[in-house]
Amino acid sequence: MSAPDTIDLMPLEQYEAEQARRASPFPRLWEVLDTVKDPEIPVLSIWELGILRGVEVAGDTVIVTITPTYSGCPAMDAVAEDIAAAMQAAGYHDCRINTRWAPAWSTSWMSAAGREKLRTYGIAPPGEARLHCPHCQSTNVELVSEFGSTACKALYQCRACSEPFDRFKNL
Repeated sequence: MSAPDTIDLMPLEQYEAEQARRASPFPRLWEVLDTVKDPEIPVLSIWELGILRGVEVAGDTVIVTITPTYSGCPAMDAVAEDIAAAMQAAGYHDCRINTRWAPAWSTSWMSAAGREKLRTYGIAPPGEARLHCPHCQSTNVELVSEFGSTACKALYQCRACSEPFDRFKNL
């Protein structure tokens, strides 16, 4: 959350991805991909998480480009399978998934809607200057472990409501 007198800046990579999506001649493909959720956080689409980087068509082949949240992310195989299944179900039978490693994914690529969905789901989003418990909004929280339910999250506990919660690490 930004202070009232600040303006959030979007990283160049995210700006370019959003511009490419707006200018894409394949809006139906983007709509299909919006149905693909992150397998570890099923309230977030791969677009909202920021790992969906592009969609192209070459002949009859749909080419979907994704960037993993980190190089060892075990969910990426499931994401690729879910993309292929969504494309198949929508009638696109030839789909190739490209993995782009550079530039590396950043939590700043998450959409504002995605950050709010994280909070509602009970995960503190990255990038907030002051950490709030996603359950009760208290700032009286403590780090329990640098590793939460996945390697890209840390585990915290709220001292006000006693609830544990994950926080996406700032990457």
